[in-house]
Amino acid sequence: MGRLFGTDGVRGVANADLTAELALGLSVAAAHVLAEAGTFEGHRATAVVGRDPRASGEFLEAAVVAGLASAGVDVLRVGVLPTPAVAYLTGALGADLGVMLSASHNAMPDNGIKFFARGGHKLADELEDRIESTYEQHRTGAPWDRPTGSGVGRVSDYTEGFEKYVSHLIGVLPNRLDGLKIVLDEAHGAASYVSPEAFARAGAEIVTIGAEPDGLNINDGCGSTHLGLLKAAVVEHGADLGIAHDGDADRCLAVDGNGAEIDGDQILAVLALAMREAGQLRENTVVGTVMSNLGFKLAMEGEGIQVVQTGVGDRYVLESMKEHGYALGGEQSGHVIILDHATTGDGTLTGLLLAARVAATGKSLAELAGVMQRLPQVLINVPDVDKSRVTTSAELAVAVTDAERELGTTGRVLLRSSGTEPLVRVMVEAADIEQARAVAGRLADAVKSALG
Repeated sequence: MGRLFGTDGVRGVANADLTAELALGLSVAAAHVLAEAGTFEGHRATAVVGRDPRASGEFLEAAVVAGLASAGVDVLRVGVLPTPAVAYLTGALGADLGVMLSASHNAMPDNGIKFFARGGHKLADELEDRIESTYEQHRTGAPWDRPTGSGVGRVSDYTEGFEKYVSHLIGVLPNRLDGLKIVLDEAHGAASYVSPEAFARAGAEIVTIGAEPDGLNINDGCGSTHLGLLKAAVVEHGADLGIAHDGDADRCLAVDGNGAEIDGDQILAVLALAMREAGQLRENTVVGTVMSNLGFKLAMEGEGIQVVQTGVGDRYVLESMKEHGYALGGEQSGHVIILDHATTGDGTLTGLLLAARVAATGKSLAELAGVMQRLPQVLINVPDVDKSRVTTSAELAVAVTDAERELGTTGRVLLRSSGTEPLVRVMVEAADIEQARAVAGRLADAVKSALG
């Protein structure tokens, strides 16, 4: 059996790949791995369980709750809330673990299970491997240690979670949003009620779209992966800006008053300057990934701010931040982590702080985001090649060197093998889009020649 855990939990088509049986078994295994220290210390272990509005989340939640309770864990069901809310509540309530049922930006048929350790932190690979190993041992015959009588877990609904999380968000804001008109696209997802409440309570005049989840329409033509509706709504309503989330609201992308997209790199740049001004940007450093636009790095260097780059994935950004004590990091896709206030990417928090910067400075979002200029970026996927040789091929190394020489200091080349498919991704940035396309095309040909 291949590894169940991917880069962000266990994910697949609900009731096909991700079944009730798998959800129940993984939850029992997670209880044994993540809650065992709590039980040894003499208290009943507790888990926080939340979900996004997908229809399949209803039966998967039931399976997860059953698994946890059967393992002797008391369960607090918080209902439909964003992933960062579940992470926050896991820490704030002193729970031994948290579980979020969501497939994030994926289409409705998919769903997923994410586990959080004490404090609301994402799991290290070692913990995921232990959960998977424990699950597999018992799936193939080893009996579970099952409590009975008063030893079984109790299940209750924690309805205060919504208010506790919204209050936390408002408490983080450095200033109110009075005078701003903001369009919110909730992707018919987990933030459909939380985000409008938080922005309205902060003083903004809000217009909401994509905030009517029916269990089937999550991410359907809306949200951070489909910005067309938000762009049109911002222009139509004469709003100052627009904020878009994905299905579980751990991402935030934005639209300025002209209807132009503001991506994760630009949001990071705006927040980095705001945090430095407030004395909150520890080590004068912001963390990005190797896919961060070169324009972001050049802009930050121009402002005297260091950029640390990690592998692609918010978990790697978070690992670097925690290891070195950095306060801000994120991805071009809109995962932004503000470590002083969240243990994971939080789209609502990011949107609130971005809007707060607009309100505090009196500048438009377009003007604030103008601190960096996005260099044209071209990405080509080259399939059916031996991706294992991408870093060892001498022929390919020569092609990359030639491309880098041509681009000079105003361009960049990145070749990386896909983690899930038999292909190599070729990314080229340049000051001119035509040059970027030409260089990327030549490199794609070189990949086919060297690795095909």
